[in-house]
Amino acid sequence: MPHGYVASETSVHFMDYHFVWCPKYRKPVLVNDVGARLNRLLHEKTEQLNCEIISLEIMPDHVHLFIRATPLLAPNKIVGMLKGFTSRILRKEFKHLTTSLPTLWSRSYFVSTHGHVSSETIKKYVEEQRNL
Repeated sequence: MPHGYVASETSVHFMDYHFVWCPKYRKPVLVNDVGARLNRLLHEKTEQLNCEIISLEIMPDHVHLFIRATPLLAPNKIVGMLKGFTSRILRKEFKHLTTSLPTLWSRSYFVSTHGHVSSETIKKYVEEQRNL
């Protein structure tokens, strides 16, 4: 089976998604302890969802996440669960997030499949975000 394909009992799939989302008002709050905790929470939740993080970059004002997912979860459900889970915990642990923002995340997000672009190209793009 080609690299990146996943087999289950009844299917073979290749579901890689590139997600980008931002804090409300694109405030640069994903720094220091908040960014580190967000990183751990995203790894925890993706594992619970049976997804694999291929690449992750947490910028002060947005998140790039490239994951391999199961076809049992629609992309909107994946991002909704990730944003909901991380928002609840981060706002509980970092009180300044509740006083400076009405909600942690904006309602919008970007998602794409890799289409004709290779997974390695997207992974490199996500990893290079920190250097821009």
